[in-house]
Amino acid sequence: MQIRKQRILAYQDHIPSIPPKHWGALKSAISSEADQQPGVDLLAAEIDGNIVGSVALFPARTDAYEGCVDELDYPETRVLAVAPEARGKGVAAALIKESIKRAKAKGFNFIGLHTGEFMHEAISLYERFGFKRLPQYDFEPADDGIIVKLFDLQSKKIVSK
Repeated sequence: MQIRKQRILAYQDHIPSIPPKHWGALKSAISSEADQQPGVDLLAAEIDGNIVGSVALFPARTDAYEGCVDELDYPETRVLAVAPEARGKGVAAALIKESIKRAKAKGFNFIGLHTGEFMHEAISLYERFGFKRLPQYDFEPADDGIIVKLFDLQSKKIVSK
C-alpha cells in the first residue's frame, strides 16, 4: 500500500538516532496492517493529487500495541507520517486537527497518541496542540532503553489551532 511505503520513507530520518533493533521494531509497526482493523479511520493528506501524509485514528479500547500497554478509553492516533518534501506545509497539523474532529464527533473528550522519545519535532508539535504526558502508559517496545511515550489531549479544549 502506498501509505505504508510513504510511512517508511518518512520515518527513515530517525535511523541515525536509534539502534538497528529499534528501527526494525518501528519499521515493522509502521508497515503492519493494524490500520486495517474494524473501526480504524485511515486518513491521508494530498497536495496536487499526491499523498504526502497520513495518520490512523484507532478507536477507544483497541489493543493498538499488541499488549505492550493498557487499552485507552478514548481514540488514539498512530503512525502520523509526512513526506520529507511536504514538511513545513501544515500537513501534520491538518491530520491532527482532523483526528481531533473525528474523536469529538464520536463523542470523546480525549484523544491520545504514543511517540518515540527520539521524535523531538513530533513531540514539539503535539505539545503546541496542548497534548500532555501520561507516563504511566509509556512502554519500551524493543528492550533497548528507548521509551515510547503517551500524550493525550482533552479534545473539548481545542477550538482552533
